[in-house]
Amino acid sequence: MSNSTTAPRTSGETASTSATQQAYQALRRMIVVGELPPGEKLKIERLREILNTGASPVREALSLLTSDQLVERIDQRGFRTAETSKANFEEILKLRCYLEDMALRQSIAAADDAWEERAVLAHHRMLRQPREDVEVFEQRHKDFHMALLDACGSPILLKFCTQLYDLNIRYRYLAEQAMGYKKRDIGKEHADILEAAINRDADLAAERLIHHYRQTGAYLTAQLPE
Repeated sequence: MSNSTTAPRTSGETASTSATQQAYQALRRMIVVGELPPGEKLKIERLREILNTGASPVREALSLLTSDQLVERIDQRGFRTAETSKANFEEILKLRCYLEDMALRQSIAAADDAWEERAVLAHHRMLRQPREDVEVFEQRHKDFHMALLDACGSPILLKFCTQLYDLNIRYRYLAEQAMGYKKRDIGKEHADILEAAINRDADLAAERLIHHYRQTGAYLTAQLPE
């Protein structure tokens, strides 16, 4: 029988982890909302000054963001924000439709009253959030979509769905500016998806969800370069 134990993390290790996570969250936000535009070279010194942190947390955060497909390495010597393109968006959309269809069906199959309450509450909070505060609204929007999926029973599937959602958000900021995008009754689309889900109609809920995503995709695809 082994007597070995895992050593507790030192205060220095905890501080380093915290600094890395703070840098990761800050850089992720800046990339997603477009403050760091697609294809921009990311210089460690500049980011260190912007974030008021050390070079090591910035490098570690950028490495984490490469796993999220939001940052790309340049010949192993540097980093840049991931490019955006029509082909990239179409791949994200295709994967989202496939994986979220699966996750939503599994979630509805395993649904209980607690899941229904979470979905309804997330929808209510999204409705109450003014769209003028785009970043907060986008978080409420994400919370609603993820609440629909969270009873699927597959943490790996949920992780992929979350990552694809975040990749798509970069394109959603572009969609907010597209002609015709705001003419859609997106509120009704959300309400219809929720209605079918809480009625445990997996086929209709999935159909409405995919239609919702493809409607957004149509506006985006039309304005993106090849």
